[in-house]
Amino acid sequence: MNLAEKETELLSILRDMRKVAVAFSGGVDSAVVAKAAYLALGENAVAVTAASDSLAEGELEQAGSIAEQIGIRHVVVATREFSDPGYIQNAGDRCFYCKSKLYTEIKQIQQELGFEVICNGANADDVGDHRPGMIAAKDFAVRSPLIESGFTKQDVRELAKDWELPVWDKPATPCLSSRIAYGVEVTSERVRRIDLAEQFLRSQFGIRELRVRMEANDLARIELPREVLGAILHGDVLQEVVTQMKSLGFRYVTVDLEGFRSGSMNDALPRIQLQQLPSK
Repeated sequence: MNLAEKETELLSILRDMRKVAVAFSGGVDSAVVAKAAYLALGENAVAVTAASDSLAEGELEQAGSIAEQIGIRHVVVATREFSDPGYIQNAGDRCFYCKSKLYTEIKQIQQELGFEVICNGANADDVGDHRPGMIAAKDFAVRSPLIESGFTKQDVRELAKDWELPVWDKPATPCLSSRIAYGVEVTSERVRRIDLAEQFLRSQFGIRELRVRMEANDLARIELPREVLGAILHGDVLQEVVTQMKSLGFRYVTVDLEGFRSGSMNDALPRIQLQQLPSK
C-alpha cells in the first residue's frame, strides 16, 4: 500500500474501534495515532499521557501542546513506576513493568473517560525488536493501529509532516531510564542527573540527538553523532564536559567512539525470547 492507502486504512481501523484512549507520549508515533483517532472519532478519542520521573524536562508540556494543536482531549495520569521493584531493579524486562503501570492506570479511569479500546503508537519497525512493553500491551488487549495498517517509521514521519504536526522530525526520545545500564538500579536521582547532563551537552554542542548512558560505578558514557566527536575531544571543551559531568555526580566520564546509536544498551543484553518475559 502507498501512504494514502495506509492513511485510509488507519482511519478505518480507528473508526471501527468506536471509542479509544491513545497512550500518548507526545512523540511522532503517538502523535500520529492521536491525530488519526481525533479525525476518525472526534470527541470519542482521548489522549492519555503518563507523568513520570523518567520523562525528560519539557516532554510533558510538549505533549500537552501537541494534544491541544490536534484538538484531542488530553488527560495526564501519574504512573508511579518507581515504586515497582520489578521496574527499579532494571533487568531486561523493565519496560514491561512501565507499560503495565501505564495501562493499569488508564484502565482504572475507563468508565470516567468512556473509551472501549486502548491504542499505542507502535509501528511496523518495532516488530521483532526487544520490546518488553509489547508483552504488556498484549496482556491489556492494547491495539497498535500503526502496525495493523502497515506503517513504518518513515511512513509515520511522512504522514506527520503532511498533517503539519511539529514533531514530524523529532528525534526518538525514549524515557530517561533507558539510559541506565541493565542491572544498575533505576532511581529518580539518577534519571534527573542524566537529564541535566543531556541538557548541558545539547546546549554545548547545539545538537538534538545524543545520549548520556549511565554504566555501573557512576560512569557516564557519552554518545554523540560522529561528526561532532572531534569537537568534544578538544582539550578545553573536554575538560569543561568532564567538570560538568562530575559536578552532577558522575565518578567517571567517557566518550563512546562509535558515536550515537539508538538502543545501544541492548548490545549487552542477551537475546530474550518475548514469550519468556513476564505477564501480569
